Formats: sequence, structure tokens, C-alpha cells
Amino acid sequence: MIICGIDEAGRGPLAGPVVVAAVIMNKHCIIPGIKDSKKLTQAKRSKLFDDIINQSDFHRIEIIDSNIIDEINILKSVMLGIEKCIVDLDKEGTELLIDGNYFKLPNNAQSNFNFQTIVKGDSKIYEISCASILAKVARDRIMAEYDNIYPVYNFKSNKGYGTQMHIKSLLKYGPCEIHRKTFIKKILGQGRLFK
Repeated sequence: MIICGIDEAGRGPLAGPVVVAAVIMNKHCIIPGIKDSKKLTQAKRSKLFDDIINQSDFHRIEIIDSNIIDEINILKSVMLGIEKCIVDLDKEGTELLIDGNYFKLPNNAQSNFNFQTIVKGDSKIYEISCASILAKVARDRIMAEYDNIYPVYNFKSNKGYGTQMHIKSLLKYGPCEIHRKTFIKKILGQGRLFK
């Protein structure tokens, strides 16, 4: 059985996309230093990102932007990202190991896959750790690019999360195009959203 690890980054931020990654690692090559992306420095994650890309048998990274998150909600957005990642995989020959405790697709399509959900899988399962690194690094790079477009929010540093400085900027300047409207309602109040 081939193992495909799946994880996401960016479920909780006030701005930016959620990013889902799936990866099948070459079973003859174990990369030293792989662990949950949250336990690694940015420099270490970036190096491991390249190692994983170069040494994986399969990898896919899907970006679900803030407009879709607002339209269908964050949980469905994560499921959409997973679905896009696995659409081309061999359903019978691959086991999906998914970080978390939930996996459900429209029309019960998840029943076509052999899968397990694993709570804190990113710290327990090598393939999920690899996927967590791909998702985290890809999302951090996206947010760094957005920082160049919207510098007042300091996205390069806060990655869109609701830090005190980010919220102060949000209140001062209002939201930008990548803010999640459904996530910032309580902060701004209904009347100030995207005039």
C-alpha cells in the first residue's frame, strides 16, 4: 500500500488562503529532520521543503483563496483542497493519512478512498509531517508576496493571523482584498465590510 500524507496550513488566519498539501514520499529515502512544521524554524522548513519536493514520488499543493473560504466556509474549503490534491491518485492502491479528525466530500465521495484521519498526525506520521511542511512553506511564501502588495498589515510577519498589530492595522485601514470577510465581522462590525 502506498501512503499519501495530507495536511493544511492557514485554517485560522483573518487573511489569505488556506493551503492543502498531499505527498507520497519515496519509501527508500527518509529525509532527516522531518517533523511537524510548527516545530521547525523558517530556515529549516524552507530547506526541507526543497528536499521533500525533490525526493517525493508525488506531491501536490492546492491554494483555496479567501473568497472561496467566505463563500463555502473554512471546513469545506479544506475539504475542497484535499479533493483537488487527491483527484488523480490511485484510489485502490493508496492509503490517505489525513491530519485531523474529519474528512468528508460532497456526495460521500470520500467513501471511494482508503483513508484514516489522525489527530496531531503532523507530529506522528512522517508523510503527514512532510505535507505539513509543504503547506506551511507554500502559504508563508504567498503571504510574503501579499506583504509587498499590502504592507500596512505586516503579512510577512503575522501570516494573516490575528495578532494585536494586525488587528490594529485592520481597524485603522479597513480590510484589503485578501481578508476573510466572515472572519473579521466581529472585529470590524457589519457596517464596515468592503464598501
